[in-house]
Amino acid sequence: MMDFSDAAQADRLTKRDLRAELLARRRRLTPAERERAAARVQATLTALLTRLRPARISAYVPVGSEPGGPSLPAVLAAAAPSAQLLLPVLCDDLDLDWAVYDGAQPLVAAGRGLREPPGPRLGRTAVADAELVIVPALAVDRRGLRLGRGGGSYDRALARVGAGTCVVALLHDGELLPRVPAEPHDRPVRAAVTPGDGLVPFPA
Repeated sequence: MMDFSDAAQADRLTKRDLRAELLARRRRLTPAERERAAARVQATLTALLTRLRPARISAYVPVGSEPGGPSLPAVLAAAAPSAQLLLPVLCDDLDLDWAVYDGAQPLVAAGRGLREPPGPRLGRTAVADAELVIVPALAVDRRGLRLGRGGGSYDRALARVGAGTCVVALLHDGELLPRVPAEPHDRPVRAAVTPGDGLVPFPA
């Protein structure tokens, strides 16, 4: 198993190598470990929503071992009932459209094992008006640079989000690293949430 505590070693890893190791770590989590981690992440996000009181939130629907757990959208909708919650709809070109989720209608199965809101699509730029943007990540480093799965969906979505928007990535413990490989198009996040550390802000 790789040790990611050394920044120089992390710099030598390619994104592909790092993704493979991080995904393997997630697959080794037991269902009980995933459930405990999701509960802690959800509690931190609930506290954040209470403090920020955003009018529009964008989030995602975790699948498999992704942080936050499958109940994340329902928890967010309950924690911020007056906010408009947007969830992603994957386009054929891997870009993201958005639809409103209010917790009343069940999510529907979509391609690639995803679940999506059944309502009208609001367009790819709808995320630009979100005051809080919650994104998936495989890892984030201390600069706030995020490593995703490699499809580029969230790179494109975050390019539409204002520089001052609160963008938060959800992680498992051990995925906040000294450094991740980065490219010029990579957009930093403002904070990360881990089960053990809670909300971890990064320098602006």
